[in-house]
Amino acid sequence: MRWRKQMPHKLLAAVLGRLAIALTAGIDLRRAWASETARVPRAWRPAMETVLRSLSQGNQLALAMKQVGQTFPPLVLAMVAVGDRTGHEAQTLQELSQVLERSVRNTRALISSLVWPMFQLIVAIGVVGAMILLSGFVRDLNNKPVDVLGIGLSGVSGLVTYLMLLVGCLVGGVLSFKYALASWRGHGVVRMFVDRIPVIGPASRAFEAAVWCRAASLASGAGLDAGQLISLSSAAAPGLWLDADRVEERLRDGATLEESLQSSQRFPRRVLEVVAVGEMTGNTSEVLDRLAGQLDEEARLGFEAAARGAGFLVWAVVAGLIIVVIFRIFSFYVGMIQDAASGK
Repeated sequence: MRWRKQMPHKLLAAVLGRLAIALTAGIDLRRAWASETARVPRAWRPAMETVLRSLSQGNQLALAMKQVGQTFPPLVLAMVAVGDRTGHEAQTLQELSQVLERSVRNTRALISSLVWPMFQLIVAIGVVGAMILLSGFVRDLNNKPVDVLGIGLSGVSGLVTYLMLLVGCLVGGVLSFKYALASWRGHGVVRMFVDRIPVIGPASRAFEAAVWCRAASLASGAGLDAGQLISLSSAAAPGLWLDADRVEERLRDGATLEESLQSSQRFPRRVLEVVAVGEMTGNTSEVLDRLAGQLDEEARLGFEAAARGAGFLVWAVVAGLIIVVIFRIFSFYVGMIQDAASGK
């Protein structure tokens, strides 16, 4: 059986961290994995048990983990395979645990910065719905509902239409997400559009570059060659995907890794400069890890600033709607008074 749902990073980080400690203490991998299988929530035990059976059959950890579909992310599978080949399983698992923990912290910070704007958006949607419903109780001299918002919707029927439009927008957004993600990874229209958005564009590029640098740092620290480094980093950051065979061919022709990355025209200048420094000094893993931390912080600050801007924009829209409604109601009653005064 192949599972399509991915194990949460927080849980996976804890599992890999404890496995690293157990292996360092000399405990057999199968015994350590059996212990973790008993600890994880019930929903993940079938996948963990499948891995355990594969380990009992003599398979390596990377191959066993691949047999459960998408339970484990590509970066984890790739790095576990590196640990299997190099014999540094405990060190690799510990590094992966730290990377996942960092990802969890960044994700939590991003989500917390989006909670308030999302609340504001929900309030705005609710205000519009309430105005549509209440407008059905406002009548003109001919006893007809008044379209307070001026969008052709009022009363219960207008509210139903409004809700149907919202559901349609939600479904459309879900269906278009897959296309948008593919376009982003393939440097298509969506990526070109997002890159031009102030604050969000730089933050998204920084986040993607941070992921790539972190994976490249792990690969370099594990002693992988340039082709394997590119393959692992591309798996972690698909938006910065490169053909590993082509990179290796360029390297054989005398090009440096920095020149090979630059030829793709996908990498920020800062990443290229750090790769060049790492090649000259032999500290590629260290300098990439340091840059990844800086880029993570830049991305976090950028997304938080974008969230604050979105919240301000939502409230501005709500305030504008309220002003429009007040003005229209005032104009409506002024018109009624003038009509009554003129005897119409």
